[in-house]
Amino acid sequence: MTTRDMDFLAPLAAPLPPPPDGDVFTEEQWTTLLAIADTVIPSIQSTKATTGPCLVITEREYSAAVGMIKAAQRVEADATLIDRYLQESASSVPGFKESLHRTFSQYVREDARKGIAVILNALNTRAGCLLLTGSTTPLHQQSVAVRQGILRNWSTSYLPPLKQSYKAFTSLFKQVWLKTSPTVGPILGFPKVPVHGKPGNGYQYEFMQFASPTDADVLYTDVVVVGSGCGGAVCAKNLAEDGHRVIVVDKGYYHPPENLPMSEQEGQVHLFMNGGIEVSDDGSTSIIAGQVWGGGGTVNWSASLQTQGFVRREWADKGLPFFTSSEYQKSLDRVCHRMGVSTDHIDHNPANRALLEGSRRLGYSVKAVPQNTGGNQHYCGYCTLGCGSAEKQGPVVSWLPDAARAGAQFIEGFEVEKVLFEDRGGQKVAVGVSGSWTSRDANGGLSGTDRVKKEIVIRAKKVIVSAGALQSPLVLLRSGIKNREICRNLYLHPVTLVAAIYAEETRPWEGGILTSLCDEFQNLDGRGHGPKLETTVMLPSYSLTFMPWTGGLDYKIFCSKFKHMTAMLSLARDRDTGRVFPDPVDGRPRIEYSPSAFDRNSTLEGAIALAKINLMAGAQQILSITEGIPPFIREEVPVGEDDPGVNDPRFQDWLALIRKKGIHSPDTPFACAHQMGSNRMGNNPKSSVVDPRGKVWGTEGLYVSDASVFPSASGVNPMITNMAISDWISNGIARELRAEARVVESARL
Repeated sequence: MTTRDMDFLAPLAAPLPPPPDGDVFTEEQWTTLLAIADTVIPSIQSTKATTGPCLVITEREYSAAVGMIKAAQRVEADATLIDRYLQESASSVPGFKESLHRTFSQYVREDARKGIAVILNALNTRAGCLLLTGSTTPLHQQSVAVRQGILRNWSTSYLPPLKQSYKAFTSLFKQVWLKTSPTVGPILGFPKVPVHGKPGNGYQYEFMQFASPTDADVLYTDVVVVGSGCGGAVCAKNLAEDGHRVIVVDKGYYHPPENLPMSEQEGQVHLFMNGGIEVSDDGSTSIIAGQVWGGGGTVNWSASLQTQGFVRREWADKGLPFFTSSEYQKSLDRVCHRMGVSTDHIDHNPANRALLEGSRRLGYSVKAVPQNTGGNQHYCGYCTLGCGSAEKQGPVVSWLPDAARAGAQFIEGFEVEKVLFEDRGGQKVAVGVSGSWTSRDANGGLSGTDRVKKEIVIRAKKVIVSAGALQSPLVLLRSGIKNREICRNLYLHPVTLVAAIYAEETRPWEGGILTSLCDEFQNLDGRGHGPKLETTVMLPSYSLTFMPWTGGLDYKIFCSKFKHMTAMLSLARDRDTGRVFPDPVDGRPRIEYSPSAFDRNSTLEGAIALAKINLMAGAQQILSITEGIPPFIREEVPVGEDDPGVNDPRFQDWLALIRKKGIHSPDTPFACAHQMGSNRMGNNPKSSVVDPRGKVWGTEGLYVSDASVFPSASGVNPMITNMAISDWISNGIARELRAEARVVESARL
């Protein structure tokens, strides 16, 4: 019997911490902000009966909308539910405003929040409204229909602030509504609990506690590992099993299988950096990065791809011959073996079958993606919110329990401020870390107000920074490391989406998220740069947020077709880079990155190919997420005539329109789930941050071991590359510790 045959029990709730006290906006600003939200997601009512602010349509239009939603459901639809769905506005949803308050108070940086306040103030004045809307009437006093026209005008404005405001407001309000609405799930047919799989048993972690003021605030160990993700967890296992004392610290907290997968609303806060709302400074790219016990390995999609040969040769040619050595291959194989990586147990869901079959019919190179599911058939599409079956063999299931069994100790909720150094004979020697620890509440959760904070120092012989490509370089900066390459050379694998609607139900939230890959276009420039074509997570707020908005009614009707949809990624191996830097106000990571013309062209070629793949797989409708591009709707082929497929002149004209329009921000949103390179490895301190062994140049005892050391973009999901490099680095550290111990022992004799 496979896990698909078993019912999944509802996960336990993971209550959110209370939002900060105080308000981020004035009452007048909130009135305008919620008026914009109710423009994006309006109450839609017919002329027959209207109550409150709403988008008024004729009875015929209302009946047509109800009919289209019923047709998408393909079951006997609940007319009352459809009415509630259409008549629901964003601000009427319980928790909608609270979620916005949390977002703006905790996750939107101060300068951006002030910019939004300026716009809201302007929309409350006659002069400001005239400038921004063409009318002297304050925005919130205008009809929903007029407001929708204003937003559409912003989307095509020649003024960048208006286009950016349109993108920011529509994206945010769509996402929050999709997460909080009580009608969206039932209308879409989307179950908040997986229908496949069974609850798994997690490792019984024991975390160090410091609740009492008398508890020691200085700890001693051989190795402190900063970060419990794919790099840090491998280091912890190897070093603990080699007999060394290890403490692993992480800013995130552990969530056992019984709390997983979380809801979209809870998961965004508990599992991701900055509440899942990390955006590049220019607004072009949304960045999602795990911030939880187990790091990205807790929220990734199981894809376990080894570093490709052309990337390994590129890195070797940069003065790092290890990457073409048999030792590196042993590290790759070792980490894959520990997690049971294979393609043997995959059962592709409809989206992955469409990618495979559409690619095959076009003659494109396509293959199954190995999964780190320990020899299990893992038919779950919710894993980006945590794996409730404990089948995904990420750090929390495999590497960290191995480390614990070998004696490693763990601290959750520990934010490292800096690495500590001593001067020993003119050498800058790392001797530990300092930071702050925040306890759980009295009930063992994270939502109480009785949580304790304490400053902690950990003294260690070796320090390994494995906090990820957005946080690790900031740790080095705060620690006083002087190297101009820190924070630079940031690669993000920018992606854009192509969506499709099929006649048959796809139930896109079911099944393995990413089990197939087309690599036909991965080498557009002859130097290994180009797109990979992959499927993506299909939870409502993770996919429907990116779909174009042209009006509230059209958007609601489109969302109702969700169980017939697929979405696929065009993921570029970026040639050009950005940087991460600390926010001058609060020190959180800021990202300066905009996909270059070269890398945008890579994603464009991938998007064109994905459109062809979906057409050949039988899609009835194909959608570009670029503003201003209408969907391509397949026409019925007359009986007795051959289907022209991709040679259909109408389809070719549609592709030509996409090429002419191009892929540019803000018209096309980009996203990123892979961050690499901001502490890159090299053989020269003038062009890199760490040496070929992972040691930070100019120091002793300090190492970086995560995806930030990649010399360039990996071109594939980075987990396995990260783990293999960390296997190599940590085994080297183990040898150093043994050698140092022998020297000490000899001195005693």
